[in-house]
Amino acid sequence: MKRLSLLFVVLAACSVAQEPGSTTTSATDATTTTQQTTSSSTDSVPSTTTTTLAPFQGLGYREIGSKMSFPVQVTASPGSETAYVITKNGRIWALINDKIMETPVLDISDRVKNSGEQGLLAMAIHPVDQTRFFLHYSGDDGRTVVSEFAFDSATKADPASERVLLEVSQPAANHNGGMIQFDPDGSLILGLGDGGGANDTFGNGQDTSTLLGGLVRIDVDSAESSLFDYGLRNPWRFWIDGEIIYIADVGQGTYEEISIVELQEGLNFGWPITEGLHCFQASGCDTAGLTLPLIEVNHNDAGTCSITGGIVYYGSLIPEISGEYFYSDYCGGYLRSLRFEDGEVQSITDWNSEFGVPIPGSVTGFGQDGAGEMYVTTGTDVLKVVAVR
Repeated sequence: MKRLSLLFVVLAACSVAQEPGSTTTSATDATTTTQQTTSSSTDSVPSTTTTTLAPFQGLGYREIGSKMSFPVQVTASPGSETAYVITKNGRIWALINDKIMETPVLDISDRVKNSGEQGLLAMAIHPVDQTRFFLHYSGDDGRTVVSEFAFDSATKADPASERVLLEVSQPAANHNGGMIQFDPDGSLILGLGDGGGANDTFGNGQDTSTLLGGLVRIDVDSAESSLFDYGLRNPWRFWIDGEIIYIADVGQGTYEEISIVELQEGLNFGWPITEGLHCFQASGCDTAGLTLPLIEVNHNDAGTCSITGGIVYYGSLIPEISGEYFYSDYCGGYLRSLRFEDGEVQSITDWNSEFGVPIPGSVTGFGQDGAGEMYVTTGTDVLKVVAVR
């Protein structure tokens, strides 16, 4: 499935990517409408101003931060002027006007085990009370910790404000999961891996008596937690878009996968019965009752080894990609997107092969700022996704 209506361009380097700003008009221009209010002595009359963007040619990256210590996420409250960059070493950095501040907002590196897949893995800001935020990190003994912290200001948080909501013992150092995000009901959803090793060593994938190998729902006020869905190997990144969740689950030796479903409790995503759409280790497995992925990516595809799930884009600067879910891979480093509508994947776009977007390196995560604009993190860099026009 290919994108049919866009022009093909080859980007010589990241520096050619530009923010939209030209008012050149063509048949393929995107038009955005904004509302302004003009005041008089009698009333205020809203008026609309139409801005026409130059023809869309593709996507590119603009460097925001470099030589960082393994950034894994960018996040912000909707409408906020301050976003946050999370680094695996236990620090959070303010991102304001596309500049990363020099002093961390929070430093809990003294309580975070930063080794391999362990570290500070994700952040989520409370959807109603933006003075509250939540972190998922590996404790000093490798255990999973989900805690609440408090902002003193937009650029300062108190390490002593920690309130632990959940701790889960980890039998191995890998498959820690990672993502936390609020669902529409105000519950915090946590992704946890199967406990590590290979071949579901500890038998957690199909064990509903453990939180490992599943999505966990946490009530952040009562600190009560429960298994929401199960059968996942290592859901490093997922994304909740309204009532739909996109789960990028890291596979073992052959297939990566993306499941796209309505948020509902009790789903079994198949691991270790299946890997991707295929039976794992045994032919003719029973897949009855399993929720199989809509997308699988073979490890023979562009150097794929470990899928990095992303976000659904709704920013205003690139209306041509609104509603598309973006994803990548730690080894492949590519940029791909899909459009999910009416319960099906309608299209897939490979922005590298079709539009020449450069490979930035090992992609560790995605994120967005308060305006909904998209960012990609690599092992050392924070990059903003921009339109080429």
